[in-house]
Amino acid sequence: MKSVDLHNRLAKVLLKSFTFLLLFSFSFNAIAQDAVDEARQKEGRKLFKSLCASCHKLDKKFIGPALGGVEDRRDNEWLKAWIKDNAALRASGDQDAIDIFNEYKGSVMTAFPQLSDQQIDDILYYTTVGEIDNGSKDSNNPPVVQSEIPKWLWYILAGIIVAAFMIIAALLKTISELKGAPKTPGALGTLKEVWEGIKKNTFLHVSFTIFMLLVIAYVLFGSLFKVGVDQGYQPMQPIMFSHKIHAGDNKIDCQYCHSSAKHSKTSGIPSVNVCMNCHKNISEVAEDTKVITEDRIYNKEDLDKEIQKIYNAAGWDSETLEYTGKTMPVKWIRVHNLPDFAYFNHSQHVTVAGLKCQKCHGPVEEMEELYQFSPLTMGWCIDCHRETNVNLKGNDYYQKVHKQLAEKYGVEQVTIAQLGGLECGKCHY
Repeated sequence: MKSVDLHNRLAKVLLKSFTFLLLFSFSFNAIAQDAVDEARQKEGRKLFKSLCASCHKLDKKFIGPALGGVEDRRDNEWLKAWIKDNAALRASGDQDAIDIFNEYKGSVMTAFPQLSDQQIDDILYYTTVGEIDNGSKDSNNPPVVQSEIPKWLWYILAGIIVAAFMIIAALLKTISELKGAPKTPGALGTLKEVWEGIKKNTFLHVSFTIFMLLVIAYVLFGSLFKVGVDQGYQPMQPIMFSHKIHAGDNKIDCQYCHSSAKHSKTSGIPSVNVCMNCHKNISEVAEDTKVITEDRIYNKEDLDKEIQKIYNAAGWDSETLEYTGKTMPVKWIRVHNLPDFAYFNHSQHVTVAGLKCQKCHGPVEEMEELYQFSPLTMGWCIDCHRETNVNLKGNDYYQKVHKQLAEKYGVEQVTIAQLGGLECGKCHY
């Protein structure tokens, strides 16, 4: 009877072990598949951004049709033929290809015969799963589907690992008992013994206290360093002004409105008269114009009312086409605000260094509502000075200084930091 009982116990332990291995195998396969899918998503995103994004969006029509979920509407082989040579597909008499060409008023799509089938499949996979949800603010391609490993899977894997240790411990215990070792009090009894030992161990008490103090200090200082950092700040303005429509769709140069950026410390807020240079003749938007923000959707009727706010501010009567003289200031809400003890000069960066506005302000031409793109912290500025090389074009003075500093530091091209961009007095005086 004793032998039968031991064999039953061993069978139960082996069954548990087999179940664990089976679950682990399924979990490992799931993780491996997720890794492959994420790699495909990244490769497809890179190809889409470089080849397709200038004419296509995932979630709405642009120059071409919206491509989100395009494989649900078209056959894979047809899509490959269209992408590689859409002109040849139309010439073959394919009615779908001809209809699309006519729908978009004869706008010819660039052919991509250099793309392999795998590359096209990666692009199509990206149009199906969309962006990885990382919290970024991309007004053109908002997150669609998360392709990262879900959290619940990590919890399951953690539970499997714990169960594996318990199964192995049970197996070793059974083998020991089969060899004649005395029975142990079991897992619960062992945990009680360990807990009693921890309560009596002074070294562990001191170590735990030091560890908790370090954790508290880390969290405290991390929180303090975030004070005054307003990255992502996006206030609601008194007039719905879309940088995407003006700087993006209509290609208006940033310095047309912010004209003082090239010769002044500040970039300046454009006066309503600057707005009227165009809106004196543009009293309404196109029929299909829409602005989608986090709070609401602005259609044509809403946007026409926003233009009327400009007329009210300028004192313009759109019926008589005359100025009434009754003006009303627009109370814009400031988005970017440096501390008073920090000096920053726009002209030094825009005119002398030749930096684009997007370097600090991000892709404003894609923003429906402007928000603070960069952290604007001291460390962020210093990193930029360390990475940016001096622009020597048309500047004999810099060429002379650059040659001396290049010999001093033993480099071919001097950075802004090596030119003095890390001196405290440059920004604080």
